[in-house]
Amino acid sequence: MKTKGALIWEFNQPWSIEEIEIGDPVQDEVKIQMEAAGMCHSDHHLVTGGIPMGGFPVLGGHEGAGIVTEVGAGVEGLEPGDHVVLSFIPSCGTCPSCQAGMRNLCDLGALLLSGTAVADGTNRIHAKGQPVFPMTLLGTFSPYMVVHKSSVVKIDPSIPFEVACLVGCGVTTGYGSAVRSGDIRPGDDVAVVGVGGVGMSALQGAVTAGARNIFVIEPIEWKRDAALKFGATHAYPDIESAFAGVAEATAGLMAKKVIVTVGELDGKDIDTYLNLTSKGGTCVVTAIGSMLDTEVTLNLAMLTLMQKNLQGTIFGGGNPHHDIPQLLSMYKAGKLNLDDMITRQYKLEQINDGYKDMLEGRNIRGVIRYTDEDR
Repeated sequence: MKTKGALIWEFNQPWSIEEIEIGDPVQDEVKIQMEAAGMCHSDHHLVTGGIPMGGFPVLGGHEGAGIVTEVGAGVEGLEPGDHVVLSFIPSCGTCPSCQAGMRNLCDLGALLLSGTAVADGTNRIHAKGQPVFPMTLLGTFSPYMVVHKSSVVKIDPSIPFEVACLVGCGVTTGYGSAVRSGDIRPGDDVAVVGVGGVGMSALQGAVTAGARNIFVIEPIEWKRDAALKFGATHAYPDIESAFAGVAEATAGLMAKKVIVTVGELDGKDIDTYLNLTSKGGTCVVTAIGSMLDTEVTLNLAMLTLMQKNLQGTIFGGGNPHHDIPQLLSMYKAGKLNLDDMITRQYKLEQINDGYKDMLEGRNIRGVIRYTDEDR
């Protein structure tokens, strides 16, 4: 079928809304009418080249929620009319990684940047006669998608789509960075560096886990104010001022857990984040830097002598097919504030405005909301 999508044709160019053609579902695939898509910073990495796809053009978007309209052969547990969230990491449940309990590291993830479909290895999306490379095999910046069943998670139909789309990446990643990868325990002192959509979710995870002090480092004042409403106990505009405040509040012990959720990771800052981390503590690196960046500043002696942990994480170290419904059930029960994380909603044609707002610090999370005009 023919529809439209937000494409980029080369690095450092704006998103372009153009006609695309997507294939019908084959074995193990699902067709979805998209209702909402989250505007995550990772999609901006496509523009800068920090995350290089297999080629151009690229169809953006990896946070999304919608309604199943058609299923291919071999798809069980999903049927037309089901409300679903797209997981940006496919999770097959049967590969060695999934069997070992690391479903966020499913071996199908090796295909994420290739642009070719899991089901049959073909390019299923085309524009101007050329194959299109969808972000993480999804491409939620389009009102229709055809994706592999391993990326589709059925959800409670009472959840608003604009809320549901956030757990496809940002909320699940941030929350899991705190409670899973960070393993925050009651009474821990926690620092969260950067409070966009992922950081604000990490903050809520720290609150739920029972952290004693939650220190937020965020240069934008209104976001610091918002963080205090979400449960932070202290907020600082920069690392330098945070050092003194964290040292005072912890009697010099510093933060047991540090969650790094800045928009773009720079290797020269790693040692600074570890200096904020206590002896025997853990620094969780959730933010992503350029895949071309291999330079890191790190005091190796202090890493050893202070027995600190530097922990990477993807999708919060969790299981998308378990965590996505669980987090949405917490939202429904009033235990997770997702409504206030949505700062603005946009039409697909306003995508460049939305990313400008993100880069200039005006959003916690922007959401594209599709309407009948997009069909």
